[in-house]
Amino acid sequence: MGRNLRRPYELPDNLFLMMFSFSISKADKTKSRKYEESLANIQKFFGGKTDAKRLERAKAQEAESSMESNLEKSMEAGGISSLVQMQSDARMVKLVLTEGVLFASGSADLKEPARKVLAPITAELKKIPNRIIIEGHTDNVPIRHGKYSSNWELSMARAYSVLLFMSGAGISAKQLAGMGYGENLPIGDNAKAGGRAKNRRIEISLVKTD
Repeated sequence: MGRNLRRPYELPDNLFLMMFSFSISKADKTKSRKYEESLANIQKFFGGKTDAKRLERAKAQEAESSMESNLEKSMEAGGISSLVQMQSDARMVKLVLTEGVLFASGSADLKEPARKVLAPITAELKKIPNRIIIEGHTDNVPIRHGKYSSNWELSMARAYSVLLFMSGAGISAKQLAGMGYGENLPIGDNAKAGGRAKNRRIEISLVKTD
């Protein structure tokens, strides 16, 4: 008579454990599915943003390439190609103009012919919203008289004159930055007249899209 008696409505203990385990397993699968769906949605969202950025970058680079080509044609048509040295790499398009094209010796006032050189350049550069950096450079001959006390001051004033011209011709001030380096970044030999002439220059650089 030592048998355990179970009430008719009682479930076996092992059956309860099986049902409990099944319930947990089902809940885990539901959570796992929701997690995977959420992860897929996140990946789709950020993937879409990445694709949009790539498309935007491609359009910007196409506009830059078109501007560069049009700029060369514009300078040729205007007969100023010989006055402007154009350089291009993956980072920027750089235009180098010597002092004689833009300014009188020791002056930061644009000569009248300089405006005719800068006008077609500005007309092309303003077609795209890229940043434009204008740099003034000089040779190492000290300034002994005149309005400016140093080459550094003269180089900054010249960069500012070009910046004002380009801003007045329609390029947004937000795009423009002016810098003066004086004699500190030479590209020619200051011991020679030809080298000094090369160093007295304005550089206009359009920064390309990364």
